[in-house]
Amino acid sequence: MKISLSNILVLALATESTVATSWWGTKAAYNKWHETELERWLSDHNVPYPTPADRKDLENLVKSNWDSKIATPYHDWETPQLQSYLKAKGADAKTAAATNKDSLVKQVKGYWTETSDSASNSYNSVKDWIFDSWTDSQLKAFADKNSIPVPQPRKRDTMIASIRQNYESIAKKLGQSVHYPGDWLYETWSESDLKEFLDERGVPVPQPSTRDKLIASVRRNSRLASLNLKDAAASASKSATAAKESLSDALLDSWSDTQIKEWADKNGIKVPQGSKRNELLALARKHRAQLTGDNAASSVSSAFGAATTKAGNQYAQAKDDLSLKGEEAFDSAISTWSDSRLKAFLDARGVPVPQGGKKEELIKQVRLNKHKASTGWSAWTFDTWTVDNLKKYLSSSKDKAAQKAAKKSGATRDELLKQAQDSYSSASKSGGTAYASVTSYLAASTNAVKDSTFDTWSDSDLKSYLDSYGIKNYQGSTTNELKAMARRNTQYFRYGTNNPAAGIWASIQSGAQWVLDQLKIGAASGRKEAEYQTQKGADHVKEGVTSATHRAGEAGQRAADKVKEEL
Repeated sequence: MKISLSNILVLALATESTVATSWWGTKAAYNKWHETELERWLSDHNVPYPTPADRKDLENLVKSNWDSKIATPYHDWETPQLQSYLKAKGADAKTAAATNKDSLVKQVKGYWTETSDSASNSYNSVKDWIFDSWTDSQLKAFADKNSIPVPQPRKRDTMIASIRQNYESIAKKLGQSVHYPGDWLYETWSESDLKEFLDERGVPVPQPSTRDKLIASVRRNSRLASLNLKDAAASASKSATAAKESLSDALLDSWSDTQIKEWADKNGIKVPQGSKRNELLALARKHRAQLTGDNAASSVSSAFGAATTKAGNQYAQAKDDLSLKGEEAFDSAISTWSDSRLKAFLDARGVPVPQGGKKEELIKQVRLNKHKASTGWSAWTFDTWTVDNLKKYLSSSKDKAAQKAAKKSGATRDELLKQAQDSYSSASKSGGTAYASVTSYLAASTNAVKDSTFDTWSDSDLKSYLDSYGIKNYQGSTTNELKAMARRNTQYFRYGTNNPAAGIWASIQSGAQWVLDQLKIGAASGRKEAEYQTQKGADHVKEGVTSATHRAGEAGQRAADKVKEEL
């Protein structure tokens, strides 16, 4: 998802102002919803309702469930979503990693700010926030499909503004509701888009996964996504302000007493006779915000703006370069995979496998689907499970053959894996309670089965796993090298070229941090330059400041070049 830091800041301000204008109503939003909208909301939130039912009964059902489903929905969240929310809020890593659900719920409650009234007010004008979490490509596709004119160049804020302006007229033209939107809003989204939205926010993908259920889950979590974006933008803005102050302080700290006195005299600031250095610095900081023109405040402000813009552009370029290299690495990896593993990649995504297809055709199909999300749980879910995890799963199964395999002494991992896959496939085909039991077990085990399980694997298991990919270039490889090869290929098999760890929150945080790092580098460069200028004398104060700010920008460029080399 490409949503830049600057776009998010604009988005947050726009959302804050537009939503605020609709927060003056006194009635709950659902009071004016149509019967179909009430039914849709109940269905989205898994609240059973009678059919047929009159409107008043439906409204009362929504009312009685509003607080638990909208004002405090986190009580119903699964552990991964609770952890994802805490990480997005910058919670301590140990706190977010807690496995006790009650503890996680308590932590989330501490960060939660939404109330029943604020949620109701927000639903008075859904168009003001529901598009906030859409990617640029999704916004463009929606605008094109509905013939919405968007000024060129198509910037994110102008696209969102145009879509909001035309939202009601489009819905009316299509004969659709506008208060609680229907599936029509997501017609341009692929199932991969829907799943990616949920994956990035730690929201469990509905099982079994159908398009209408995916849309319901995305719609249900869109308001929270908008709030999180706004909070992330506010946090980034606060960090940027702090960095600006830090940069100003760094430059002032580098000046000699003589330079500070001359700067004060130039700006008409009276300096008491006998002032000590700390008093001079305090005096300079006190007045810098009020000054304009040839002074430290304006020089540093200008440098900050230039450095931020340059660093932001360089960060975007670095991200693009990384994305391109990721594509190349994926293409290189799959060219070495076995036919069976290539077919498995397609099968895990519900893509028809070419019958009798040659390897070149299989590789072509994998490349075409490298951005497609896997279809949730499948026989391939067990691909990287440890022997212990496989045994626990088989023991929990109602399948007698599976239970027998779990108790077999000396069973290899490959044998256990095959039995687990067969057991899952059988349950999936039969459906009913057998499949429900399997999916229930998988949901409960999600947090326990992690990529780090390779750490406990034997060399023989690692080599056997790599054999399934057709990779046999491990002669003389160390255990760590085998683990690295296994993790790399597993990452490609599970996610294609998508990186679930680099979701929207990670992008925001890493982008902001990258910019701030460049500013710190610039500040350090400024200090060195100012020290050099001090040696040349007080007559070169202005020259020193100008040179320092210039070198801050150069430092950002050098840092960006270094990042590119490392990438």
